[in-house]
Amino acid sequence: MAEEDPTPRPPRTPEQLVAGLVDLLDVEELDTDLYRGARLPGGRGRVFGGQVIGQALQAAQRSTEGKAAHSLHAYFMRAGDDALPIVYRVVRDFDGRSFATRRVIATQNGQPILNLAASFQVAEDGFHHQDAFPANIPPPEGLKSDAELRVDAAKDLPEEHRQRFLRWSSPIEVRPLYPRNWVAPDVREPVNYTWIRAVAPLDADPAMHRAVLAYASDMGLMATSMMPHGVNWMTPGMQTASLDHAMWFHEPFRADEWLLYAMDAPWAGHGRGINRGRIFTRDGRLIASTAQEGLIRRRTPRD
Repeated sequence: MAEEDPTPRPPRTPEQLVAGLVDLLDVEELDTDLYRGARLPGGRGRVFGGQVIGQALQAAQRSTEGKAAHSLHAYFMRAGDDALPIVYRVVRDFDGRSFATRRVIATQNGQPILNLAASFQVAEDGFHHQDAFPANIPPPEGLKSDAELRVDAAKDLPEEHRQRFLRWSSPIEVRPLYPRNWVAPDVREPVNYTWIRAVAPLDADPAMHRAVLAYASDMGLMATSMMPHGVNWMTPGMQTASLDHAMWFHEPFRADEWLLYAMDAPWAGHGRGINRGRIFTRDGRLIASTAQEGLIRRRTPRD
């Protein structure tokens, strides 16, 4: 077997990162209501949950015409393998005049790893109200990006995590209001705010913008429920995993423009934590809401 080339590869441009994300989420149709999601190039280990959600949503959207996705509910059952593609089977449960529902079963090696249900609606007007945009939120231009913060933090990380941190290039730019301490997280209130956007422009297709936001909605959400306990996924003995994920799309948006992700965690217990999110445009429109329950179990040496 040839040895792996140790020569560092040049970093990908923002346009290349976004093109790679679009290719990743642009599921391939194998047969009627049967799709294949590409594997992440160079990915190793467990599949990112946002990838499976985004690909499953795309499969559901491909089977629906004349209606836009307004909600999804997903349950994670098994960890996906980054070395393998994922097959998505769509079940058309209902097609009405106003609404349609779809179920999607994601599988690898013949085993289901995620079930997703999505609902679609014909556009219509109606009553309207929304939460206010959070007060005293600084604009993203004055905040460091997650990539910059990773470089700053790398020198303090254990060797087994350092290269992974420096190698990570994300198609989603994240600018947190409260930069996290990966090595020794502080005990703090379970409230978090981050600005997010795709790192380069996307085409106009609203379905792809929804898939990209579904992908990004899994970034940092579960960590909120760990904040009051001074732990994170790198804490020795921590076992973390998304158990389910729900999302509601309220208004049109672009995923390549700055969006504020406001997160909180009202409860944790019995090895689980509940996380909620609201996503706003810069001009204050509430365009999506999320909810997620995660496994946040800390094992003792005896376990």
